[in-house]
Order: sequence, then structure tokens, then C-alpha cells
Amino acid sequence: MRKRPNSSSAAKSNSSTSGDTSDKKGPQNSDDVVVAAKRSTFVVLTLFVLVVNGSWAIYHYQFESLPAPLSAVQVGKRGFSELEAIKHVKALTQFGPHPVGSDALDRALQYVLAASESIKKTAHWEVDVEIDFFHTRYGANRLVSGLFKGKTLVYSDLNHVAMRILPKYATEAGENAILVSSHIDTVFSGEGAGDCSSCVAVMLELARGISQWAHGFKHAVIFLFNTGEEEGLNGAHSFITQHPWSDTVRMAIDLEAMGIGGKSTIFQAGPNPWAIENFAAVAKYPSAQIVAQDLFSSGAIKSATDFQIYKEVAGLSGLDFAFLDDTAVYHTKNDKLKLLKPGSLQHLGENMLAFLLQAAASSHLPLGKAEEQDGNSSRDAAIYFDILGTYIVVFRQRLANMFYNSTIMQSLLIWVTSIMMGGSSALISLALSSLSIILMWISSIAFAAVAAFCLPLVSASPVPYVSNPWLVVGLFGVPALLGAFIGQHLGYLILRRYLSAVYSTRYRDLSSSVQADIAKLDSERWLFKAGLIQWLLLLILGNYYKIGSTYLALVWLVSPAFAYGLLEATLSPARLPKPLKTLTLVIGLSFPFLLSSGMIIRLTSIMVGSTVRLERNPGSNPEWIGNIVVAILIAAIVCLTLVYLLSYIHISGAKVPIIIITSILFGLSICSVVGFLQAFTEDTARAVNVVHVVDTTGKHGGKQEPDSYVSLFSTTPGNLIKEAEKIGKKMVCGKDKMPDFVSFSVNYSCWIDEDVLAGWDKSDIPAIHVERDMMDENRITEISLDTKFSTRWTLGINMEEIEDFQLKDVGESEELIPLGGKTIVDGWHIIQFSGGKKAPTKFSLTLSWINEKHGPMTRNEGSRGERPLLKLRTDVDRLTPQTQDVLTKLPPWCSLFGKSTSPHTLAFLSSLPIVF
Repeated sequence: MRKRPNSSSAAKSNSSTSGDTSDKKGPQNSDDVVVAAKRSTFVVLTLFVLVVNGSWAIYHYQFESLPAPLSAVQVGKRGFSELEAIKHVKALTQFGPHPVGSDALDRALQYVLAASESIKKTAHWEVDVEIDFFHTRYGANRLVSGLFKGKTLVYSDLNHVAMRILPKYATEAGENAILVSSHIDTVFSGEGAGDCSSCVAVMLELARGISQWAHGFKHAVIFLFNTGEEEGLNGAHSFITQHPWSDTVRMAIDLEAMGIGGKSTIFQAGPNPWAIENFAAVAKYPSAQIVAQDLFSSGAIKSATDFQIYKEVAGLSGLDFAFLDDTAVYHTKNDKLKLLKPGSLQHLGENMLAFLLQAAASSHLPLGKAEEQDGNSSRDAAIYFDILGTYIVVFRQRLANMFYNSTIMQSLLIWVTSIMMGGSSALISLALSSLSIILMWISSIAFAAVAAFCLPLVSASPVPYVSNPWLVVGLFGVPALLGAFIGQHLGYLILRRYLSAVYSTRYRDLSSSVQADIAKLDSERWLFKAGLIQWLLLLILGNYYKIGSTYLALVWLVSPAFAYGLLEATLSPARLPKPLKTLTLVIGLSFPFLLSSGMIIRLTSIMVGSTVRLERNPGSNPEWIGNIVVAILIAAIVCLTLVYLLSYIHISGAKVPIIIITSILFGLSICSVVGFLQAFTEDTARAVNVVHVVDTTGKHGGKQEPDSYVSLFSTTPGNLIKEAEKIGKKMVCGKDKMPDFVSFSVNYSCWIDEDVLAGWDKSDIPAIHVERDMMDENRITEISLDTKFSTRWTLGINMEEIEDFQLKDVGESEELIPLGGKTIVDGWHIIQFSGGKKAPTKFSLTLSWINEKHGPMTRNEGSRGERPLLKLRTDVDRLTPQTQDVLTKLPPWCSLFGKSTSPHTLAFLSSLPIVF
């Protein structure tokens, strides 16, 4: 055995037996004190491997594991069978795309109606099944927030199927109903297997099962199969405002899809927490994340669902479900049956069946409107999240406030006490460790942003990771990690230099090497504690603004703080620091990663898939802007979740290996996107539109020929040169033709303007005529609109000139849009009209001008000659010969993309100038 030097023992004895320690900050006269400021490289690298693999395993278990599809024989009359539901999906997708006004939609409606009648015939003898084929003549939907702010959504000639199931001998059950809703219609660009034939199929199979249970219900269940959702939530609005059953609805459940299949997740709940609390009590495979609700309500996800109608217009509470896998296929040709994952419908169906059985038999169904149910709705809002898709946690905001406030006060008390005990050096150390957090964020975002900016320079597509989402780990995650480490290490060096100066004075009798090691160890601890400061600040902000996902800040603060306090903290200033224990990190981060890593990967995947439709105004943003958004998101995730782990690197030998490994991973990722991996595939396509444009804007009252051309543009970032080369036909790309489609504009496109006169006629061009212009004190102008045979059109009204307006159907003198209640966005109010085959095409528009003498001068005088008074787009679902030829030659990695604002394959543009 090796013999220790006597001087060391004597030094320790002298230090421990000293009678007066009041002026001593640590051991003195201890030249042989050993402080090991080292950590194993293997341990650090193992921790990183554990984080990566553990996170992926959690994601797979939480979101990829689906129940086995069950047959009708296995579930019996009262259960839910995916194999039966999938038959409905197959039948509906065989109709092809079925948008509003199409023959295919009529056939889909008849199929749903026939399936409903079949359910009625086989229902339990003590159950009533009422079916109503509901027709809507007219309606106008004006939402004051969200995606449709600044618009009036007008609809006409819509049909829906409504089915009400209730016990035959309990007539009072019909007075209170639970609404389950989804839409039959699709966009023109896809057959809609996910959005939302899968939802309709689940509802039909649920209705079949419910029809065998309802004799024991206390409330009715209404299944609404609506149309017009894709044109602006019109079906839900028409039911809520016009159907007699709507007065009985007390709670609404909406089924949606923003992808195809996977676990159907609750991403909106409330305002009353009753629905989510009861769902949590009975759901077999719960999947619910309030983080998704926060993102959706913030506008980060540009979409809307029927739940907005039920919540804002009807004042109802409830739940909003959505399939979220493969979001890149949303509203494209790839929303098809073969990509629907087995088990997806079983997952949603079993959860919904259990919930409806619970809710419909409950004596405590909320009976009032959302705003009437509780005067303290914000305090009673539900915080909810699932753990591994197995358990769901729900608690109310008032309880969350108690947790948050208590944690904040205790944390501040501990920090104040610690700084008072440590004196000025502790305060400066806190400031410098906080600086390391700032440097970490700046460096991480900068490294990731540089990679994002340079990616379009080396890759054929600015977003080469869409078909391989895991590439973002190497392309952005690795630079973000490297930047975070470098930034924090710079802060570490600054902090260590300061602490070295402090300890050179405080521990004069220790050797300089020991003083240096003590400074390293104390710096490491301060960096770890700086991570606690970061999450404490987020907890304070989240608590102040009452953000639902603030619970994550609580978990990421409390768990590491508990582990640190249990294994590391000491109140004795005489105790020299030691390296942080690996067990501290493992205990501190196990629960936070278990709770959030799967959800983080899922949300990142959704954001990556959404880049295919990032450009709302194609060509208006730099090519790299989408990459910057994704890169910043990933950098934020790295800084938030790895701040504690990064603090373990600085005294280890893992610094150089980490730099080498991250550089190699980044290089391999770049080689992959440059060399052999394709940005888009046939199953994950680029979103494009091919439109034959007939443009007469700026030619009012003249005899100029309309400008006719076939336009190709994309909502996916990047140029279209490769696609244009595949199509051929002398297609030109650039910014020379920038059509204004009223609801959006195109700033970059490719076009063909040869042989484009076939397939349309001048008589198809919509007409805008000034019938009467009364130049009194209050100027009134009456205008006639003739959209010819188009029943889908968009009209922009210049609200810098117009104070108010009224729209009427000329044929039946029906007022479609009354005076008052208009919202304005960018100086325009937009009317979006959609309807069936019998919808009107002739309208009277009455404009009330702004009174220049008494009214507010809102107009920009310099732009009066540039902005028209009215701009109109009419859509026709017709293929001209040139458009057909372009679509035939469109590369397989491209797909038409549809949404409520997208033009069909033939669009006519016209306008009315201010001075007419």
C-alpha cells in the first residue's frame, strides 16, 4: 500500500482542529490538498448517447405504438372495429377529390346518408336514430380572430348529414346533446384519406356502436357530417346558426386531420375543463398535449378547424382531435389510403367510444354556454398532457398557479439567501454564469442560422430534409449543439478566470494548481445552477401570461434542483467543491426527458413537414427563411434541454471529441443532401399549383385583350427551374408575372403564354359594372357582380376608401352580408364565396365610402393610384388543354396543393379602379 506523506496528514489535522474558523473560508496550510477537476470522456459521451437513444425510444413508445386493428367479430355489436371503419375510408376515397360543388361530393354525401340509414335499421330497439339530410341556402361567417380575420366567408347550397342518437323512452335526453363533428368535403388536390375521410369513417363506426348503447343514455349524441369545412368552416357554421338541433348542443367534439394517421391527439380543449377531465378518466390510449394548443392558438400553426366555430360562435366547450403524422402530405395527392397507418382508427375510435359512453350517461354534463359555465374560466382552464401515451395528467389553472407561485417564491428565497451568504463574489458569479446562458443562446442560434442560410447554396432545394425529417438533426441540431457548447464554454472561461482571481486571494496557502482546479469545479457548479435560472425565468414568464405549457418549466426546474440539492448542495463555505456527480444529472433529467422528449420530437416533425406550405405568398420571402425558422426552433430546444448536460463537458476530456463528432455528423448530413438523398419523393411531394390565369385587372372599361397564361407556383421555398425543365414547353421562370389572387399574391412563378386561348371564352370573364354612383354628402355606389358560372370566388374591398358595404343575391334579393361588423387586414376586407351547383352567380354590392369631411382619413394617399377599389378572382374547376398538358408533365415529386384560398386550375382576375 502506498504511504501518504506525513505533511498531508498534518495539514489536514491542523485544518480540522483549528479552534477559530470565523475568518477562514477554506482549508489553509494544505499544500498537498488534492482536488480533481476532471471528468471521464467516456462518461460524457455515454450521457449524450443515452439522451439521444432514450429520447427516440420515448417518442417511439409514446407516438408510434398503435393498437392492433380489430374486426367486427372481435368487438361485437357494441365495440369499435377499425376493419369496419376502413371500409368507409376506402369507399370515400374511391370518389377521388370531392370539393364543394363537385359531383364527387354529391356521391360521398349519398354514401354517408346510406351508411347512416343502415345504422338506423340495426340500432337497438330501445334507441331512436334520427337522420336529417340538411340543406343550407345561404350563410355568412365572420370570425374576428385567427386565420379568417378580415374576411367574410359566404356560402350557399351546402348539404350535410346529421344523425341524432338518443334513448327512445327518455324524451328529456333530446334536450341536451353532445355533438361529434367532422367534414366530408376535401380540397380539390387530394382524395382526403386522412383529411378527413378517416374522421368520417370513425364517426360512422362510432355511431353504429353508440346505437347499441344509447338506451342507457341521459343525453343525445349528434353526429354531424358537414361539408364546406375546407372553404372556411362553413358547414359547422351553417349547422350552429341554422339547424334546430343546434340549440340542444351542450358540448362539441371535433375530429380533424393535419396529416394522415398516427395517434389522434387532443390539441384543443375547453374552455370548460369538464370534457378533458372526463376523457382522462376513461381513455384507453390517451394522447393530449396542451403545448400543441398553445402553438395553435398563438398562430404558429397556420390552420383552423370547426372547433373555432363551436367555441367562438356557439360558445361551446369540448375537445378537438387531430391526426398529425406525415404532415407534409396534408392537402396534397399523397393524402391517400396506402399511407394510413394500421391502428390509427382503432386508437381514436376506442378513445372516443369510451368517452362518449361516459359523457352521455353522466348527470353532470355542463349545460350552459362556455362563457356562462364559470365566471372564473381562465382560473379553471385545464392544463393537460399525457405520459408515454399511457396516462394523462389534468389539473386546473388555479392549482397550477399555486404550484408555480410556491416554486417561484421558494426559488427566489434560496437564491437571495445563497447570494447573501456568498457575498459579492456570489453575486458576480451569478451574473457571469447567467452571461454564459446568453452566450450559449446567441452562439447556438448563430451556428444553426448560418447552416440554415448556407444550405440553399449547396443543396438543390432550400428544404432538402422534407422527405427525410431526421436530417434536421445533422443539418441544424449538430451546429446548434456545437454553438451552444462553444458559447457556454466561453462563458465558463470568463467565469473561471474571475473565480481563479477570487480563490488566489481566498486560498493563499494552496498551490496555484489546486486553486485553478477549485475555480474549474466551482465554475461547473455555477453553470449547472445557471440552467436553473434559465428555467426559473421561463416559469415566471409563463406564470405571468398564464401559458398552459408552463408546467414544462416547472418540471425542468424542480427536478434538477431537487437532484442538486440532494446530492451536491452544502451550506458550509469551508467545503471545497467537487465534480458534479453523474447521478445528479441522471436523477435530475430523467423525469423531464420522460415527460417532454417524445413531444418535442413530434412537434419538430410537424414543423418540418409544414415547410412544404410555408410560403403563403409564393416568392415573397428569401429561400432560406424556412430553414431559419426550423434552425431557431432546434437551437431553442438544444439550449433549453441540454443546458445541464453541457455544464458537465468543460472539465472533461470530451471537448475535442465532441467537436470532431459534431463536425463529422454535419459533414455527412451535407453530403447526404448534396449527393444522394432527395428533398421530395412521390410520397412526400412538393406543394405546387398549376393555374390557367385569365387576367383583366387594370383594364376596366377598355378594349384591351386579357392576359392569358398558365402559371406554376409553389408554397414550398425554392425556385422552380428543375420543375420547369421537366415540363419543357418554353416555360419561363421569374418575377415578370406576379398575379394577385386577391387572398394572396405570387411574387415568383414559372409560366407559359403560348397556345393559351383554348379552353375558355371571353364570356367566362366575370363582369363588374357600376350601376349607380350617388355623389351626395355620404357617397353611395351600387355595383353589380356577375361571376358567370363560377360558384367559388374571392372579392377584395379596399377599406381605405370604403367605410362599409352590403352584399345581396340579385336573383332572390337575399341579403348575404349586412352592414356593420367588418374587420380589416392590411387595408382590405375579403369576401370568400363558395357554394354548390345551385349557388347564385349574380350579386349586388352597395359601397358606402369614407366621409372625407367627417370620417377618419385611413387611406394612404400615395397609393390611391396603385390599389384598386375592388379586385375579384373567380375559380373554375376546369382543365384547359394547356393546363392539362402541364399537369401531365409535372414531375412525380410535385403535387397540387389546395386550401380555402387556393385558386382552382382556371382562374379569372378582374378589378375596378378607385377612379372609374
